[in-house]
Amino acid sequence: MRILQLHSNFIVYTPVQKEIQIAEETEKEETRVEEVVVLFTAVEEGDSADLSKKAIDDARAFLGKQKTNRILIYPFAHLSSNLSNPNEALRIIKAMEAYAKEKGIETYRAPFGWNKQFTVSIKGHPLAEMARSYAPETAAEAKAVGEAKKEEEPVSAALKAEDKMQSFWHVLQTDGSLVPVEEFKFKGHSNLQKFAHYEIKKARTVTQIPPHVSLMKKLEIADYEPGSDPGNLRWYPKGRMIKSLLEQYVTMRMNQYGAMEVETPIMYDFNHPSLSSYLNRFPARQYVLKSEDKELFLRFAACFGQFLMAHDAQFSYKQMPVKLYELTRYSFRREKSGEVVGLKRLRAFTMPDCHAFCIDLEQAKKEFLIRFNICLEVLNNIGLTKDDYEIAMRFTRGFYEENQEFLAELAKTFGKPLLAEVWNERFFYFVLKWDLNFIDNQNKAAALSTDQIDVENAKRYGITYVDEKGEKQHPLILHCSPSGAIERDVYALLEKAYREQMQGKAPMLPLWLSPTQVRLIPISDKYRNEVEEIAHKIESACIRVDIDDSASTLQRKIREAEQEWVPYIAVIGEKELESGNLSVRERGVKGAQQKMTVDELVAKLEAVIAGKPFKPLPLPRNLSKRPVFHG
Repeated sequence: MRILQLHSNFIVYTPVQKEIQIAEETEKEETRVEEVVVLFTAVEEGDSADLSKKAIDDARAFLGKQKTNRILIYPFAHLSSNLSNPNEALRIIKAMEAYAKEKGIETYRAPFGWNKQFTVSIKGHPLAEMARSYAPETAAEAKAVGEAKKEEEPVSAALKAEDKMQSFWHVLQTDGSLVPVEEFKFKGHSNLQKFAHYEIKKARTVTQIPPHVSLMKKLEIADYEPGSDPGNLRWYPKGRMIKSLLEQYVTMRMNQYGAMEVETPIMYDFNHPSLSSYLNRFPARQYVLKSEDKELFLRFAACFGQFLMAHDAQFSYKQMPVKLYELTRYSFRREKSGEVVGLKRLRAFTMPDCHAFCIDLEQAKKEFLIRFNICLEVLNNIGLTKDDYEIAMRFTRGFYEENQEFLAELAKTFGKPLLAEVWNERFFYFVLKWDLNFIDNQNKAAALSTDQIDVENAKRYGITYVDEKGEKQHPLILHCSPSGAIERDVYALLEKAYREQMQGKAPMLPLWLSPTQVRLIPISDKYRNEVEEIAHKIESACIRVDIDDSASTLQRKIREAEQEWVPYIAVIGEKELESGNLSVRERGVKGAQQKMTVDELVAKLEAVIAGKPFKPLPLPRNLSKRPVFHG
């Protein structure tokens, strides 16, 4: 049984339509409950009434601490992919309700088996959001879960420790000083406040579908793949092109940085001595599979392959830092069912991964700052500014005391305060880590760029370099993803576009990532040849151009181009062909249409996309020849 517990000011919900045959009868009326603890509940295979009693007992203890006595049991199947059959789930939900009332709790319950629309206002205290999980405790109950549950994926010691270790949260100011988060005045830093709230709660379960999900479908970028495991998506031609351009850009920037591109396997021996040790130091769940006499796992980063490669390589202090880079397609993490959503959190993702092998901490810090600036530059060129994200930095108190000046330089480079997670002692393999987090429209965060100073793995993997005395030493290792997962970059761009739309602006992608950069709309079929010639001229300048030769009206063609977020639309008729001046609508620019020649239009676009990679149009140039991938 999985429960998302929200201490709420209020919740309002309305049944919309039945989802299953045994859905309870109810009126399609709005219900509002004030000052309530909402228990979003998913009943899983093998759950029993005893588990539901344990859940209510825990909720009752929470109610006592908060001096309230009202709950709403809200059936919510989206928290799990291992659901009980509906009849059994309803029986347990009803038992849960009855037990709560028996214990004197004022109890409400949302109807079972319905798709419901809801709005919830969550209180701001640290315990307002809590995720709970209950599993069968007796042998008989465990057996009822079935053989599949016996094959639970391995959970690393680091992942277990992450739930138990104590964090002290501060704000690192640009002068290097640390202010406890509860004492920091967040005025002017609302995004940082949202991020701090999200990070400290560590509540990752999704309760509402984020806006980018409908946009990725509507724009024919990506969609869920029902024939695969959740968190593995299908990418349509437009989305594949966007993703490919991002991959090319990040790889190009890593090449400029001096990283050597490599390729490594996607699966490794679970019992390899170095790997098995590392798995327990990395907070990620693995996919595990068996092949003959070996137990293998799918990689969750490029670390393994690059470390094994570095173990076999020979290099000296004169060549350091040595930089290796790989764009993994794919890395795999067995994310929790209730946390997998859209492009934000996937189980298979594309991760640019760059490791630098450094002589000592001084060289590592110097390289760390270079890479920090590269990451900020990469995200800016992708289309994300410092207003869109916040940074979390993680370190021990000892590291802060010894390196306060360096941490202050990082904060000063960023130009605004950072969230700092401070530990009394080091548990993970790094002494310093930062991650840059996009804040979305649900006030949740997703990590993009990151870097770490790793002090353990060189020794674990037997990686050495030769120092100036001819002796072998273990290097420090920097782990950097300059952009974070490519899929998350698309998520962030779509969420940003939606936010701008809510502010009255035209939603759009950066020009260099727009599948169609220019759309030509001939007023009549008789201008087809001339329009084809114009398209060819624009296309020859490495600009993606298409032609709407459909049978729709002119106004509908313009409207559809706007709905596709096409940046430049040119309507072409006799007047435009005679004058040589196109009537161009530029997305996001209000006012009269611009008059410009084809050469002027090309020059305008070339100035914006200069230095970015290019791919040709991912679909037939004529709209009449295109399939529709999403209705």
